[in-house]
Amino acid sequence: MNTLLAMHCRASAAIIASGLLLLSCASPDSRLPPITRRPTTEHHVGKVVWLDLASPDPEAAKRFYGKLFGWTFYSDPNDVGYVTVYLRDHLIGGIVKPSVADGAPHRAAWLTYLAVRDIDATESIALAHGAKVLSAPRSYAHRDRQAVFADPQGAIFALMASSTGDPPDVLLEPDRWIWSTVLVHDVQADSAFYQAILGYTIDVLPTDQGLEQVVLESGGYARATLNEMAHDGSELHPRWINFVRVEDAPETVAKAVALGGRTLVSPHKDRHGGRIALIADPQGAWFGVMEWPDGDRPKTAK
Repeated sequence: MNTLLAMHCRASAAIIASGLLLLSCASPDSRLPPITRRPTTEHHVGKVVWLDLASPDPEAAKRFYGKLFGWTFYSDPNDVGYVTVYLRDHLIGGIVKPSVADGAPHRAAWLTYLAVRDIDATESIALAHGAKVLSAPRSYAHRDRQAVFADPQGAIFALMASSTGDPPDVLLEPDRWIWSTVLVHDVQADSAFYQAILGYTIDVLPTDQGLEQVVLESGGYARATLNEMAHDGSELHPRWINFVRVEDAPETVAKAVALGGRTLVSPHKDRHGGRIALIADPQGAWFGVMEWPDGDRPKTAK
């Protein structure tokens, strides 16, 4: 991930506080779908395997993402609180309208789920290394167990132990999630944290902006980057950001703006040669778009 992203992202504290909306993403009785259409025997600890969007207006979110990426949506008639997102027959994630206290920020946010084999054992390690539990481990009938945490610098993420296996490591086609990054104040400290709980190999990348950047790798694959935020007095809060693969980043950004979104970081070239950009949807949820050359999923840092 290009460190230009870390240098130019700006947001107010009110927007960042919206991440707390994710604490009540789903009740234990929710009929959450499995994360794969067909069970697999694959387990990829540290891989981003699912994303949920907590939105104060799920119908508006469906209109925006449906028109932008061609995603479709399904609501279980027995569980009106959760919407499953698809691209054709591929699972993309979920949308939920969380319950919030009166006066709380009503901004949207995406929640990133990382694969583990044992939620409870990983929770103990995470707590020992400075994490906070925001939503304790819960079991769901078709998904197994998941929990939500804040890392030592405050970036919110979730862990999931899937009972149906993890998605395979393949390059995904356009309009599906392809990459993730974490904006942090202290890259070395946060990389040590994620390495401790998920066993990542750390690959330090050279940059030309004077900011630190590392790649988190597991199973021989690059999983995400950690990017240092500029020390310029801005109130940007550490956070996970996820990227959708697109064929034309400037065209996608223009379409997103026409649909009511905002450009946070304009399209620019990343180190792998494609263009990336950062967008906020109409309810304020951050996500990125990224062009990716044809070929295999990266086995080394891009």
